[in-house]
Amino acid sequence: MSIPADFQLKAIADLMDAMKGDKREIILKSCTGSGKTIILTFFMDEYLKCFDKTVFIWLTPGKGDLEVQSKRKMDKYIHGAQTKTLVDIMTTGFEANDVCFINWETLNKKSNNALKDGERTNFLEHIEKAFNDDLSFKIIVDESHEGDTIKGKEIIEYFQTDKIIRASATPKNYTDATWIIVPEAEVIAAELIKKVLIINEGVKQGDEVVDQIDYLLTKALEKQRKLYSSFASHGANVNPLIVVQLPNKNDVLLDGVERWFASKEITYENGLLAVRLAERHENTAGIEEPTAKPVAIIIKQAIATGWDCPRAHILVKLRDHMSETFEIQTIGRIRRMPEGKHYDEPLLDSCYLYTMDEKFTESVKMSLGKGALEAANLHLKESLKSVKLVCEQVSGIAFSRDQRQILQTIYAYFKKHYNIDTRTIENKKRLEANDFLISNYVRQYVTEENKIIAAGDRSSYKDLKMTYIQAPINTTIHGREYHHIVGEISLRVGLKYEDLNAIFRRLFVRTAGKKPNINQILLLENRELYAFVLNNRELLKNAVRNAASELGDQLHLEFNALSDKTTKKDFWLPRECLFTYDATEKSQRVLLKSVYEGYLSSAAPRSSSEKKFEKYCESAASVQWVYKNGDKGAEYLSIVYEDAYGKARVFFPDYVVCVNGEIWIIETKGGFDKYGNSEDIDKFSPRKFAVLKAYIDKYNLKGGFVREDKKSDELCICMEEYSDDVSSASWSLLRDIIS
Repeated sequence: MSIPADFQLKAIADLMDAMKGDKREIILKSCTGSGKTIILTFFMDEYLKCFDKTVFIWLTPGKGDLEVQSKRKMDKYIHGAQTKTLVDIMTTGFEANDVCFINWETLNKKSNNALKDGERTNFLEHIEKAFNDDLSFKIIVDESHEGDTIKGKEIIEYFQTDKIIRASATPKNYTDATWIIVPEAEVIAAELIKKVLIINEGVKQGDEVVDQIDYLLTKALEKQRKLYSSFASHGANVNPLIVVQLPNKNDVLLDGVERWFASKEITYENGLLAVRLAERHENTAGIEEPTAKPVAIIIKQAIATGWDCPRAHILVKLRDHMSETFEIQTIGRIRRMPEGKHYDEPLLDSCYLYTMDEKFTESVKMSLGKGALEAANLHLKESLKSVKLVCEQVSGIAFSRDQRQILQTIYAYFKKHYNIDTRTIENKKRLEANDFLISNYVRQYVTEENKIIAAGDRSSYKDLKMTYIQAPINTTIHGREYHHIVGEISLRVGLKYEDLNAIFRRLFVRTAGKKPNINQILLLENRELYAFVLNNRELLKNAVRNAASELGDQLHLEFNALSDKTTKKDFWLPRECLFTYDATEKSQRVLLKSVYEGYLSSAAPRSSSEKKFEKYCESAASVQWVYKNGDKGAEYLSIVYEDAYGKARVFFPDYVVCVNGEIWIIETKGGFDKYGNSEDIDKFSPRKFAVLKAYIDKYNLKGGFVREDKKSDELCICMEEYSDDVSSASWSLLRDIIS
């Protein structure tokens, strides 16, 4: 069974939260290749564990078999999943815990028999019987940008649902809805999609293009051959695919493309060329396989929903004189990684667009933002090829989590933030003073508009006038809800439900016949724990999540403490880099201090602190050279650290700098605003600083964290002891340290 990535686990938890909210519509926006099916199938499985009188209806668009593909994936991911198609429903009806995959077209077309009276109970009667059996329906609309039609709305209303989840990479602008947005950067970090889209690499401004077909396809085929060779050198058996997109209703361009490929001995007859048009499919069977024979496929403007080909790597967008609507779905077809991983090779971890269509290019940039950039291959300066450091990576050895360490970490968090100690009676008072509700009842709040809010969510509505109602603990109803909340919290921090459940009991529940243990916070009865967790769900969720990033007095942050979880190797400055930049920036100055020839001031993506730091280094006389490190990949410099729960992680310091002949390692972070408030959103900054300090001490280097102080408009550096207070002695002006 596949294990969801961290960002997918967060999305699952967010969906669980949204199901408790008051909005009927829930929008899941997640880019193509992010594993929406994994997110939704694991979410449904988790939800059905808590609410067993539920039936999910999964609606898919298109004339293909997307509903069959989705069903197969859930059967693969969730062992024992109770999945059905429309045929199964017509045979057995709806049952508790069903997940039913239905194609819109099946219910829309005039010839379907599902909604007609006949010998079998018809579809609407099956729904009515489900209502009589006290079943409730929840709706998932896959690729929702295609399913929002009048007929589609009619079908949804058959099920009288209170929740509709609409999933799409490009959802419509629903205003009265709960939005769950999966950050594209996290999908890239999970290595599911390519790091960046390179636009018109090698296309020089001012080039005279007489024949766009010959000009663009030549560059695309050259790139395809380089990719093929690079895959082979990495031991990957992948045949990268060129996707040639033509405007709709332009047979002249189609004929020209076919003739150009034929001149290169790439034809339908020898299996190297494929075509996928509404009225014509050739050589498309099995084209998604990594080693499939076709090197190019011709498509029209609209691509069939559900057509996924992870080996697609290059898009050639040809144009005519007509204006066409930009389709982000098209770009999504070349963004998946063919083997679900990065290769730590910029050539392979990027995808490529070649086009003379300026409007299309601008639409791509607007849609992808920093994910769509111009690029150039830069080479390391000869004099710096001997620079060597030590790179740390997490070893492949699996380590079990120490439940006692996790328990002590959460206890330490409560001790630090709520001042609890061994006196459990006093702890009750202190927690109540910090907005915890400790009661024998499960409380709900009612607003003036008669809206009911769970006690654990009341902080989100603190400005509303509310009264409350409360109910005695019901072990069946509230036990199920307790399981749901503990499962949701554990999902967010990567713990097992069983571990967190046991930890909550150690922290908060009295053990009959025994004295309180050393980490005891409260002395609740077993059933009272349900009320405590239900009434304080948000506070507990934040405590468990934030505790993972705490330093803690008892934790091992010495450099050698991670030796069992760390592998080391020599690190050399990469000989070549795929440099991405924003060609629309006003300044395109070459930064001479960079280790790469031709490195521009418009380098992108870059944070404000990074851009300011690069600019400072360029003007600082003591700085001899600057290397901008990558943010993920085995070819970049990384350092291993642990979170407070014992999970090994890596971070990639932003810069390696040579100052007066000494090597410095620099990490830039969000700055301090004009009032001195921290703008750093990384909760793990103190832990990263501690391990960076240990690293530079061990290897006799220098370095620290650099942040911008917006009050003084200066860059500041912290080198010895980390502090989130810019006015403390921990922070010095960068210009006083690196002049």
